[in-house]
Amino acid sequence: MRLRRGAGIEIKTPEEFARMREAGLVVCRTLKALADAVRPGITTAELDAIAAREIEGAGAVPSFLGYFGYPATICTSVNEQIVHGIPDPEQRLRSGDIISIDCGAVLDGWHGDAALSVGIGEVSAEDQALLDACAAALWHGIAQARPGNHLGDISHAVERSVIASGGRYGIVREYTGHGIGSAMHMEPTVPNFGAPGRGPRLRAGMALAIEPMITLGGEQTVELADGWTVVTADASRAAHFEHTVAITPDGPWVLTAEDGAVLPLSDPGSDSDAE
Repeated sequence: MRLRRGAGIEIKTPEEFARMREAGLVVCRTLKALADAVRPGITTAELDAIAAREIEGAGAVPSFLGYFGYPATICTSVNEQIVHGIPDPEQRLRSGDIISIDCGAVLDGWHGDAALSVGIGEVSAEDQALLDACAAALWHGIAQARPGNHLGDISHAVERSVIASGGRYGIVREYTGHGIGSAMHMEPTVPNFGAPGRGPRLRAGMALAIEPMITLGGEQTVELADGWTVVTADASRAAHFEHTVAITPDGPWVLTAEDGAVLPLSDPGSDSDAE
């Protein structure tokens, strides 16, 4: 482990990236098992139990369990819940719901962190468009995670993709992506909006958790009395996607995707679109 002087951003060796990849694959396989298990009638606590079995069965440890007192293995955020929803045996999913599942695992001291949002049974066209727009924004952000770019290029690409999707979505500003590696949350903060060419210059060896969060309404959020669950202030539905991405000399390596690939992307719009 090495820290870049001044910026406080951890720089990993190729060997350390390989170890992060193993943690990332645990997260990837756990999320796949959870996506396969999601159905009307299942409780979010049952999803948490599946995640615990998957992570522990792989010889890893859940990153979230016990983190500042967090009581579960995963975060399950349903409908208007944006992030950090706590699995609950009384919370039973229904057809038409949407759920964000956020999962982290640490293996041999290295972290992986990813999230996906899925619809339960038959979802509305509006909700499906929300999910699609958020997923597309994630991949547009990932495509900018290249040496020589700036952190703001990632943020701007996410924002521009959301705007270009055609929906009138709120982009959550209070909660962001982050650096990741030997700890789950590290420098730098990765906002989902901003101007290109700003912020730290990206270099090989950095790793980022990029995670757009968008809503069908406004950007304002409220934290519930449990001290964790974050919901939209206007009760609109929300979507959340995330991947852990290694910045390599050849471009972004998606450590929490099954094949590690970056999708080929067209430009989602000009800079003026975001103004």
